[in-house]
Amino acid sequence: MKISTLMSYTQGYVGATKEIVELEKAGLNVVWVPEAYSFDGVSAMGYIAAKTEKLTIASGILNIYSRTPALMAMTAAGIDALSEGRCMLGLGASGPQVIEGFHGVPYDAPMTRIREVVEICRMVWKREEKLNYDGKKYQIPLPSEEGTGLGKPLKIINHPYREEIPIALATLGEKSVEMTAELADAWLPVFYMAEGADAVWGDALRRGNAKRDPGRPPLDIYAGGGVGIGEGLESFRDMGRSGAALYIGGMGAKEKNFYNQVFRKYGYDEEAELIQNLYLSGRKSEAEAAIPDSFIEATTLVGPEGFVKDRLQALKAHGVTSLNVGFLGTTTEERVQNCDKLSNLIAKAL
Repeated sequence: MKISTLMSYTQGYVGATKEIVELEKAGLNVVWVPEAYSFDGVSAMGYIAAKTEKLTIASGILNIYSRTPALMAMTAAGIDALSEGRCMLGLGASGPQVIEGFHGVPYDAPMTRIREVVEICRMVWKREEKLNYDGKKYQIPLPSEEGTGLGKPLKIINHPYREEIPIALATLGEKSVEMTAELADAWLPVFYMAEGADAVWGDALRRGNAKRDPGRPPLDIYAGGGVGIGEGLESFRDMGRSGAALYIGGMGAKEKNFYNQVFRKYGYDEEAELIQNLYLSGRKSEAEAAIPDSFIEATTLVGPEGFVKDRLQALKAHGVTSLNVGFLGTTTEERVQNCDKLSNLIAKAL
């Protein structure tokens, strides 16, 4: 199992990258570089590429609305060349609050757009011919009646370092997960609970895999949770409550909270309703307390070595092929130690 983690901006670009360098030495394989509506992710990806040697540098996640498909392809090709083949392009739809509220563009047809962006990127990287694409959302070159009429098909000037760069998709809904299993190289779900994952996503993954190009490697599924390996650490599992309450209770509109819907499908229907009501009424600490202990335990890798080993085996048995984790600790040294412990445990247990 590869080990991945999300880059934290709390130390700034430079401080976070220094920690990533140390995590790489301890066994980290992939870093996800966030963007949301903070600093852009691509600048950090380039900086990390210059400071690291082996780990994969993945965007985590670039939304598909604020860059054109061709620019997305150029961006990934640039990072891939700079890192000598260590880029992974992580894409997602984000949500209307960010896309319309911050970027000022309409949030429409996310699945269609993701599919077309993936197809266009792969055409650009292969560089077999000049780019012509006639999709439902993207027409390249732009039709003459929609512009000056001077657009012409072009190829990316540089030869990409690789003609195919891995693409990861962050998807949640049934149809979008099906598309992910069909098209993507990797999948980055959230709140992946091993024992409940098949009930939520199993059918969608199976339908997508049935349509998958047999020449493409199996879908790489990233999931895990917080990591703290040692005796007497059980209370640290609760550190995940605030994030879980935010997503389950307060993310998006009340009727359009995808994370809340996933939580319900895990069998926590009453709890999902309670958490959302508490969170939206401003009672955040009560919302955190309402998250079931069984969910917290099943979605963390925090505890004695035996517990973490069992959770790793459960994740593997329920489809997870790579880990996406957050290392507990108040210092870089503590977080690096947990990365090292996890890497050694994987080597022994899996």
